[in-house]
Amino acid sequence: MKCIKLFIFLLAFPMFAQQGGMWIPSLLEGMNETEMQALGMKMTAEDIYSVNQSSLKDAIVHFNGGCTAEVISNQGLILTNHHCGYGQIQSHSTVEHDYLTDGFWATSQKEELKNPGLSVTFIKEITDVTSKVLNGIETAKTEVERQKIIEKNITQLVENSPKKSWQTNRIKAFYNGNQYMLFRVETFKDVRLVGAPPSSIGKFGSDTDNWMWPRHTGDFSLFRIYADKNNRPAEYAESNIPYQPKHHLPISLDGVEQDDFTLVFGFPGRTSEYLPSIAVEQLVNVINPARIKLREAALKEQDVFMRNSQDIKIKYASKYAGIANYYKKWIGENQGLKKSKAIAIKKEQEQAFLKRVKAANLDDTYGQLLSDFDSVYEDFIDYNLAYNYFSETFLRNVELLRTGFQLYQLEQVLDSRGEQAFKDRKQNLLTNFESSFKNYSAQVDQKVFKKVISIYAEGTPPQFLPDNFISADKTELTTNLYNKSALTSFESLKQLLMQSNPQEVIKALNQDEAYQLVKELAQAFYTRVLPEYLSKQREIQGLQKQYMKALLELSPKEDRLFPDANSTLRVTYGKVKGYSPKDAIYYEPVSYLEGVIEKYVPGDYEFDVPQKLIELYQTKDYGDYGQNGKMPVNFIGTNHTTGGNSGSPVIDAKGNLIGLNFDRVWEGTMSDIYYDPSISRNIMVDARYILFIIDKYAGAQHLIEEMTLVHPKK
Repeated sequence: MKCIKLFIFLLAFPMFAQQGGMWIPSLLEGMNETEMQALGMKMTAEDIYSVNQSSLKDAIVHFNGGCTAEVISNQGLILTNHHCGYGQIQSHSTVEHDYLTDGFWATSQKEELKNPGLSVTFIKEITDVTSKVLNGIETAKTEVERQKIIEKNITQLVENSPKKSWQTNRIKAFYNGNQYMLFRVETFKDVRLVGAPPSSIGKFGSDTDNWMWPRHTGDFSLFRIYADKNNRPAEYAESNIPYQPKHHLPISLDGVEQDDFTLVFGFPGRTSEYLPSIAVEQLVNVINPARIKLREAALKEQDVFMRNSQDIKIKYASKYAGIANYYKKWIGENQGLKKSKAIAIKKEQEQAFLKRVKAANLDDTYGQLLSDFDSVYEDFIDYNLAYNYFSETFLRNVELLRTGFQLYQLEQVLDSRGEQAFKDRKQNLLTNFESSFKNYSAQVDQKVFKKVISIYAEGTPPQFLPDNFISADKTELTTNLYNKSALTSFESLKQLLMQSNPQEVIKALNQDEAYQLVKELAQAFYTRVLPEYLSKQREIQGLQKQYMKALLELSPKEDRLFPDANSTLRVTYGKVKGYSPKDAIYYEPVSYLEGVIEKYVPGDYEFDVPQKLIELYQTKDYGDYGQNGKMPVNFIGTNHTTGGNSGSPVIDAKGNLIGLNFDRVWEGTMSDIYYDPSISRNIMVDARYILFIIDKYAGAQHLIEEMTLVHPKK
């Protein structure tokens, strides 16, 4: 039997074909469990999520609020991506002890490095509290009143729902506010760096290979969770002991084959699967091209300096990677949306939706939704474009402008909240500036500024910019600012801010030419762009919420509409599978160490290979981790993943770790908006390659001895 899938699936598929989705683990019983077992899973839903007994969820943590990690030993050892731990690895690196270049391996727990501010969070229980959150909203006469009732209910539930003293309650909205779930969590704040391969392994291929297949990257790092003597969360203390988990993942030595079942368990960040066609059309044709152009300009300027200076390479490594990541993602997203004809298909699906509305005699309730979307998005486009130009320029790509914008916000604090709030914010800024300026080069930033500010001036709709800025000579402006501004070094900025009188600080700031520019453009943004942008956003959110309600109400039960990702714990399942991105091209699902050697470019910061790894390849010294004389490195599957799934465990049919999720293929990055099973593939590090690097490359056998290694296929 076949059925049409509204807003989720590309075509009609037989029941239990691979269909994507990011599912709430506490709600897997029923059709999800049946589908997973039909795809080859040998576990039950209770094995994946349970409150009353040990389950897979007890080995999964939210890593520092942005990635995922998993517990792989009974001593709190956790595995995540190299790029997830990159900031911590960088913070411990110096020119003398360059852990980015050389790697780091603690030979004992005493050598493990503390990381202030780093935390991991376990989910203890998930409860549906929709009826309690929405209680009383029927009396609200406006959307503002409705939100106040919801916020009050959430506050009461968070405060009064059961939890231990060391636990926290959180509530998250799903389906655009049509469902609410309460999460009882435990957050550990003593997390120490245990091991990381050199970037030539952990970041092999760097930005050239990012989002690409085939990949050959050992994208992993190791940390350890520490707890107090009662095994509970605690701030860092030398007396803390390794955390004893309720469950840790055994690691399979048997590897993967085409069509093997794969389960990815983690915290996907954000998806927008149910956008109307006009929103996707504007994203592809207007918003993404603008963001791509700005980031491309910044990356080109930084790259020149990084290739010629080891010091700048270290300083800018994390920043460059952060800018490059979404730059390349947006390019692939646009290509995938065009290749899959997502806009045209969404328009067809919208027509099918209208037919269902009509058949249900709900024209008065839902019949105008799509035309309302068209109208509001047409009014929204210029504001959306201006908003993205401003955020990319002032918050992402130019450090002088970001510093100036933070100082502009400081001035607003004085005006709105008084001197004490000003002093508190100023002290926080000084602390942050002291850290950020350690990785700053005015010479690099000046080149970036010159290119990016010109694109900003040309691309932002002119009605949102001051006339004198539009007409200003950008080359002269750049030279003047970087020669005269106190915002280009921590010493001069600190001297400016350290004046005791807040009014004197603000007076000095307003005499700085860089600050004057930022303030003028920020005021234009806050008066001409932001109010209408937020107003239109609220209107769109209201329509999207009503649209989601209609889809839930009118879609057949078997469609099982999954909620968009929102950084909560999710399960996505699929299979190891190759794919064909273009005519006459087919990619196998597994890559090998041979491919690393084929890409090897001596001295290149993206494709250099450590000598020891070359020797291990030449002697085929793969230990227990090779297969048929080859060393597997990465593999791909059909799991529906996104940002936040970085570091997620890839689990086999029986609950063993077989890989570490770290990326998606370029052609499939549009799965945040539209999942196409023919080209959407996630990329994973083979668990055997991780073990091989730890054991044979790093010689850290003591870490291998902590782990539980199994042969589930044998």
